[in-house]
Amino acid sequence: MRLAYIRGYVTSTVKHKSFAGQRLLIAQPVDNKDNLDGPPQVVIDPLGTALHEKVIICSDGSWARNILNDPKSPCRWWIMGSVDEGSGRGEA
Repeated sequence: MRLAYIRGYVTSTVKHKSFAGQRLLIAQPVDNKDNLDGPPQVVIDPLGTALHEKVIICSDGSWARNILNDPKSPCRWWIMGSVDEGSGRGEA
C-alpha cells in the first residue's frame, strides 16, 4: 500500500478486455510528507475518485483481478481508499 495523488485520467482506444467499462487514472505515489516517491502508476478506480484527491493505492494484483472479475487481467494497481485529511487533532 502507498499514498498517492490522482494526477490525471487515462484514455485508450485499445486496451485489455478486462478494462472495458473501468475508469483508469494516473496516480503519483508520495511519501508521508507528500514528496514524490517513485514513478506514476496507472490504477483502476472502483471508488469514483476525484482529480487531485489523496488516496491509498495497492499493488495486490490478485485482488485487482478479483475486482475486474478476470483472472488473466494485466492489472496490478488499484485505489483502495481515499485519505481524509483532518486537522490532526482527532477531528475528521
